[in-house]
Amino acid sequence: MKITEKDVVHVADLANLELSSEERAGMLRDLNSILDYIERLNELDTSKVEPMAQVSDRYGVDGSKQGSERFAYASREDVVEGLRRSLTQEVALENAPDADGTFFRVPKVIER
Repeated sequence: MKITEKDVVHVADLANLELSSEERAGMLRDLNSILDYIERLNELDTSKVEPMAQVSDRYGVDGSKQGSERFAYASREDVVEGLRRSLTQEVALENAPDADGTFFRVPKVIER
């Protein structure tokens, strides 16, 4: 599947980007280069490669462990440490440069 200039223009428009003709040409070239590389990778036989969750075993993993045991060091209990109270609405708005008493007022950022 090749990316066309029409695709680049469409995605740039969705992202609200203004690309020059040189930038569009570069983006088209780069995206097609990435897709070509992925196609080359898809040609490789990976049927004998074991799936892995981590590329490196170097972080605290004992080489004798298998499967999810290998990554047990990365897990911990999901506990809240040092419970902190949330700010009240009044305190949160206290130093706001512009507020209406309930919400922060911010300038409009999308002009479409």
